[in-house]
Amino acid sequence: MRDAVKDDDTSRRDSSADAEGSTVNAELDLLVRLGDYDRPQGVADRAVQAEELGFDRITVGETTGWNIVPPLTLAADRTEDLGISNDVISPYGRTPSMLAQTALTMQAAADGRFRFGIGPSSPAITERWHGQEFDRPLRRTREVIEIMRAVYDEGNPAYDGEIFEIPGLDYERGPSENPPPIDVGTLGPKATEMAGRFGDGWAPQLFTRDGLRDRLEDLERGAELGGKELSDLRVAPIVRGIASEDRETARAKARSTVAFLLGAYGPYYGNSVAEQGYPDVVDEIRAAWEERDTDAMAAALPEDVLDELAPAGTPEEVREWVEAYSEIEGVDAVRLGFVNGMDEADKRTTMEAVAELS
Repeated sequence: MRDAVKDDDTSRRDSSADAEGSTVNAELDLLVRLGDYDRPQGVADRAVQAEELGFDRITVGETTGWNIVPPLTLAADRTEDLGISNDVISPYGRTPSMLAQTALTMQAAADGRFRFGIGPSSPAITERWHGQEFDRPLRRTREVIEIMRAVYDEGNPAYDGEIFEIPGLDYERGPSENPPPIDVGTLGPKATEMAGRFGDGWAPQLFTRDGLRDRLEDLERGAELGGKELSDLRVAPIVRGIASEDRETARAKARSTVAFLLGAYGPYYGNSVAEQGYPDVVDEIRAAWEERDTDAMAAALPEDVLDELAPAGTPEEVREWVEAYSEIEGVDAVRLGFVNGMDEADKRTTMEAVAELS
């Protein structure tokens, strides 16, 4: 059934391209942040807008703000064809069985359009928000996925693992005939191999084109270990961008956001970009963060590195960047998120710029 969902996504993309003369084969996802809205209904408003513009999927992350389920349920209820995803949820914040319940509930609410996203999370979210020890995150993520599959396929979370031991109790709705695929958000080689082996999709972030190609080799190796091919997985890298006729202001906002992600948002993004060839840049940004000098952080991000990591500039420049990124072999969708400091006009311009590719 999971393969059928992948095939349905691909068929819809190909038929859309044939009918409308799309310039790219990859789908377009829109990543929105819960903190940008005053009410959960605002996410549904954005979903309607995204569907009207031709986006294929909307995805929403969860950290320390609202519970992700009500906004996504509202978005699913007010759209007809738009895919619905979460991007991504912590394996420490809910029990595996509750995660399976959540995924299956969302799949029903979205009439089969839902994809569940999970990632190993970070020490800050795990320890300072959920109050859990950040212990063996990859093993925990794997076991959570396997328990979710047990609920999907057997209607029971019974499991005997290294972290979880669950005697089992029947899920009252029984096995699912159409369970939602599970996408995994990872960065490093071993974590990405795990995503390929146990997931149905991969949602990485902050990769240059060359860096993404290199990491796709790890994903493919994992897929082979899981008895799959790379084409069985939906690869949807996240990029954060902004399009505006005021090019310099747009680039300044993007530079500030990317620098913050590299220097202040936990160790993993910075480590990943350093390993992609920019250790000195990351070191300088982190040194500025130690002084809490956000201007210096932004100044430490060179123009060429910004161009490698984010689509930022005029609408034409952003459209060309996203198109080139979507043409990387193995990429099924480009997942576009906004940068900090954007007003509604900026968001509309950015969405319209890339929507022309759909």
